Order: sequence, then structure tokens, then C-alpha cells
Amino acid sequence: MALSKGDDFPIHQTAEPVAYAGTDRNFYDRYFFNGYAPDGGGFFAIAFGVYPHLDVVDAHFNVIRDGVQHCVHASREAGMERMDLSCGPMTIEIVEPLNVLKVSVGDHEGISAELTFTGRHFPIEEPRFTHRTGPRVLLDCTRMTQNGRWTGWIEVDGERQELATGTMGTRDRSWGVRPIGAPDAQPIPGQAMPSFFWQWTPINFPSGSLFFHVNNDTLGNPWNTRAAWALEGASADVLSEGAGSMRTRLSSGTRWPSGGSTVSLALPGGPEEITFEPLGRFQMKGLGYTHRDWRHGMYHGALKVEREDIVLDGLDPLALDNIHVQIPVAVTSDGEEGIGVFEQLIIGPFAPLGLSEFIDGAG
Repeated sequence: MALSKGDDFPIHQTAEPVAYAGTDRNFYDRYFFNGYAPDGGGFFAIAFGVYPHLDVVDAHFNVIRDGVQHCVHASREAGMERMDLSCGPMTIEIVEPLNVLKVSVGDHEGISAELTFTGRHFPIEEPRFTHRTGPRVLLDCTRMTQNGRWTGWIEVDGERQELATGTMGTRDRSWGVRPIGAPDAQPIPGQAMPSFFWQWTPINFPSGSLFFHVNNDTLGNPWNTRAAWALEGASADVLSEGAGSMRTRLSSGTRWPSGGSTVSLALPGGPEEITFEPLGRFQMKGLGYTHRDWRHGMYHGALKVEREDIVLDGLDPLALDNIHVQIPVAVTSDGEEGIGVFEQLIIGPFAPLGLSEFIDGAG
């Protein structure tokens, strides 16, 4: 039985039912959200992934309080139904497509939340990400990104906190092919040490939203990059897109970004240069990225839900599951102050920062 709720909507991309997503077993469909108070505190994040060929759905909710990243992880069998946006205690409701979404987290071991995201502008469509390792497709996906405002509350161990006035953040939707589930055990002949370099900086200014991302090769040459600027309330036809570059420093002995990073932009109507100052650190493994047990698309049975608490101080910065981070940052540009995140993942050698091993730290 391949028919599902999605087949009653005009969303088909092939001559097959919606349950069949092409032929690549690594096809995925993902929601991501983050949010933070105007001072960078109260950071929270959500991820929800659908993996049609693995017939698995997983979801994650995280919030940082008092130096601890509190996480709820959930996974279930999908039953070939892609329109069910629930997983364990977590549910996503699309209130108004491309603008308003609601995230609910029913109580699990003391963690719950009700959160509503409202976009500040029409979503940005980033350039298609296509990257191969030898003959094998590693990435082939599309992503849309949107800054917005949050309202609602989060409760941890009996302490319910309303989101601070002015809480903002970013959401993205991506779909396509990326490594998911159990890794492929067969190596690719003749391939060098694996490498991947990624930086992403969605920023909220009072006057508008700034986006910059870059994927570089091991020599620092970009293979996918984009800068974009969206004024408050911008529609699809008035988004400003251009180019940029990043100058980055790493904290000694880590692959985590330090303060003072800047972006130089060629972006009509937007800022020309911005400076970042870190306000904290969020470990992306709390959302399944590089997690040892909760990697995206892993099969955990009919349903599994688990709480995890990550004490941020004292983590090994060079452990594989700790190198992918989002850094809440205060931002300045021509006297205007903003707030956002600096996400970074560096695996393998990267010559511009003096990295030569699979995982070695900055000098």
C-alpha cells in the first residue's frame, strides 16, 4: 500500500505516489529551527527529519539553561506516511505555509514547549548543493532559509519560562540527498582523507535579515556560497542577493570559531562588513548531527524517546561529535547592532586555518 495523505494534494514530482522519493536511499526532508533572546540567552533549537526510503522519522528539541543543553530525542517508524509531522512528543503544525509554523513538545521527563514562529520576510532559496566524493553523490539538496520572531514558552524540570520579548531566530527547510542512517561501509577507491568545510551566518538586524554561507574545498576555494539581504516584510521579488567572503579565527586547540570573524559583502542595499562576537555555544549533536547514538535516520524501532543533558563546559572540542557547533553571536555593522548565529563544521584538512589532519585543533 503506497498511497498516503500526501496523494490528495497536488505535490507529486514523479508519476509515482508521494511515498516514493526517487531512487536514492539517502533522500531526506528536514525542518530546522533555532531561537534566542535579544541578549543571546535562552538558546533553543528544533530538528525534524523524514527519510522515505528508510521509512523512519526523527525529531529533536534542545534548550540551553545554566550551561546545560537539555535535549529530547525521538524516532519512530514512518509507515510510508510523509504528511504526519509528529514524532513522539513533538509535532510541527504548518499554520501558514512559508510564514507561520507552530512547534509543540509534550512533556517528556520534565521538558515541554509551545512555540510559534512567524517569518520576517519571504524565505531565501539558497543555490542547489551538489557535491560528490569521487563518483558518489555526497550532497544534492535544496534549502530555503527564513528569519523570524518567536512567541511561546519552554518548561524544564518544573520551571516554565515565557520567551523573552524580541526573541528571534532562523528556520530552514532542506530536502534532497545527504548521508543518513547507517553509513556505507564500502570505501571509494583512491579517495583522499574525507574533508568538509561549512560556515553559515543568519543574522537578525532591526532593519532586516542577513544571510551568508560558504562551503569550501581543502584549499579554501568556495564550491557553494551565497549572501542575501531581506528587509522587514520583503516579498520574493525584492530580496537582494550577492557575494561575500569570510575571515575566521579558531579558538586554540579546537575547531570552534572565536570572536572577531568578519564577512565582506557585495550586496545591494545590505551591510558591507559585519563583525561577530560570541555569546555562547550550542552543540549540534543535540539535534542529531554527528551524534553517536542519534544520527539522522537511524532506526530505533517502532518508537523511542530519550532525554539527554549535555554539560557544555569540559566537552572535548576535538571529539568528532563535538566539532559541529552553532555560536550565538552579537553582530555590528556600520553602527547597527544585530544578533544571530555562526554555524561551523570543519572535518579533515583545511589549509587556510592550518588544519592538516582528519581532526586536529588550531595552534
